[in-house]
Amino acid sequence: MALTISGFTITGNLNAVHIPPPPPPVYLWSWGLNSYGVLGLGNTTDRSSPVQVGELSTWSSISAGGNHSIAIKTDGTLWAWGGNYNGKLGLGNQTSRSSPVQVGTDTNWSTATATPRHTVAIKTTGTLWAWGNNNGGRLGLGNVTYYSTPKQIGALTTWLKVAAGYYQSAAIKTDGTMWSWGRNSYGQLGVGDTTNRSSPVQIGALTTWSIITSGKEHFAAIKTDGTMWSWGGSYSNYGQLGLGNTTSVSSPTQIGALSTWSNVSAGQDKHCLAIKTDGTLWTWGRNYHGQLGQGTTTDRSSPVQVGALTTWLSIAGGRYHSMAIKTDGAMWAWGHNQYGQLGQGDTSHRSSPVQIGALTTWSKIAGGGFFCTAIG
Repeated sequence: MALTISGFTITGNLNAVHIPPPPPPVYLWSWGLNSYGVLGLGNTTDRSSPVQVGELSTWSSISAGGNHSIAIKTDGTLWAWGGNYNGKLGLGNQTSRSSPVQVGTDTNWSTATATPRHTVAIKTTGTLWAWGNNNGGRLGLGNVTYYSTPKQIGALTTWLKVAAGYYQSAAIKTDGTMWSWGRNSYGQLGVGDTTNRSSPVQIGALTTWSIITSGKEHFAAIKTDGTMWSWGGSYSNYGQLGLGNTTSVSSPTQIGALSTWSNVSAGQDKHCLAIKTDGTLWTWGRNYHGQLGQGTTTDRSSPVQVGALTTWLSIAGGRYHSMAIKTDGAMWAWGHNQYGQLGQGDTSHRSSPVQIGALTTWSKIAGGGFFCTAIG
């Protein structure tokens, strides 16, 4: 017996044929402060609970800046919305947008990072791109000229991962080397000095870097051996380097001696979150609004565990708030909530994790300045 479907012929026992169900839809959601239309909802009204952005279900990744967002669809197109001063949306102008707008026509974007001042991205070709504010050379283009459309950094095709903060950027290549550029007032470029760089410069000679994240003026990174490192600082250090003190450092310095770190995310100001291979969640740095999730507002200069759960999967830091997804797909948030960025339907701060709604379909999160966005 045979069955023909759209030109294909299936023979044999049709009762044994298994046609997998289509993948579930993947929607984009946002909430919190909506200045410049950063929530992508076509208006500037704040929201204290997640609201779906449009009807599309083809979103792949998301990144949140200070008041703009960058997202990539499954077709490889790049989209931007929110505040657009200095051209950080990449649309060739400085006009803010309250709904997602496609950046150019390319369909080969792989990853993108939005910061309060600029945007950096990598294509599937392994090329590196940047646009927006270029003070201190943070775009890596060898100058300090602002650009409102994506500009390629050099000609290399070996870029793999990228991270950026207010004033600086860094990236990891396919060979495991790490590079940085931009403003370097507190040694945040990790090259042992405080001299600005307007083009990528290699950090040391190691080829074992795996994960990189950036706060306002510091970086944290994980190596392939599971060790975690940090460097940089700020004019007012709250222990965001996790080194047990409040001293800035200009070269990567190991945080403790553990080799069981699997993920790390820096908040946009001065705190960090990390997950170990055992699924436990740890935080450190500034805690004025309870963004460390430890039930207090006490700053911590070394990693401290959040609760006792071993089911944390992914993390994201906003300016003064934090978010995380558990292995069951539930999403949690804590910290500053003046604009409803914790998604609880109110504006009360929380110093311990609280679940956002009852959905268990969340897959990706991003914390902006005073807003959040997620895919699920």
